Amino acid sequence: MSALTAPLRIVEAEVLSYHRTWRGTVITSLVNPVFFLAAMGAGLGRLVDEGTGELGLTYLAFVATGLMAASGMQNGASDGSFPVLAGILWRRHFHGAITTPISTRDIIVGRFLWATIKLTLILGVFAVIAVLFGAVEIRPALMAVPPSVLTGLAFMSAITPWTATRENGASLSSLFRFAIVPLFLFSGTFFPITRLPGFLQPVAYATPLFHGVEMVRKIALPGVGAPVVTALPLWVHLVYLLVMTAVGLVLAVRFLDRRLRP
Repeated sequence: MSALTAPLRIVEAEVLSYHRTWRGTVITSLVNPVFFLAAMGAGLGRLVDEGTGELGLTYLAFVATGLMAASGMQNGASDGSFPVLAGILWRRHFHGAITTPISTRDIIVGRFLWATIKLTLILGVFAVIAVLFGAVEIRPALMAVPPSVLTGLAFMSAITPWTATRENGASLSSLFRFAIVPLFLFSGTFFPITRLPGFLQPVAYATPLFHGVEMVRKIALPGVGAPVVTALPLWVHLVYLLVMTAVGLVLAVRFLDRRLRP
């Protein structure tokens, strides 16, 4: 089996599985962010815009771009957690896969390819919805899809090796409760991180979602400056997320192989 054929078999399996379950995932993947966009951006945003012009743009535009990156994070984190544990413990289809010519590396690469496709579709639709809300223009909105996808892939690749060491789903719930939700709230999605207490700002700067949000805003809202975005160049955010993704993929292959072939 060629180096490309095996991962594509994994993609095919993921597509068939998703075809049976996509209706349930639409709520968490797309509808919830749209509700946030409507409530926080179009609703609360009117009050914010009336109270201050500090941002230099509408609060709807600020929140929409933040939610785009955050949606990538949430979907990527989800793909790197429960489906991975299902393949190891619950459905155990990863164990079946490695009895064929498919390797652990093929499983990781195939799931990574599938996540790229799914994230592109989900975030592409989100970008169009943001345009329909009047938050951003269509061209920069679509240009902001790739950095949103990269944000999701970075989280997926980082969480996958950790998931490969888990024995049950309780710790995955804790991951979302104590890591993903705080990142969602305090990494610049809803307000500039310069509004955080001084001692927390360096922590926020170090979070991967901050870099994803910065990339999306700088691309989707060209010409904006402080406090909407920082002075960090775009390449810094790109390198951060690429390195996180690459390291995560290497560790994912190693940890999953160790789990499946003890």
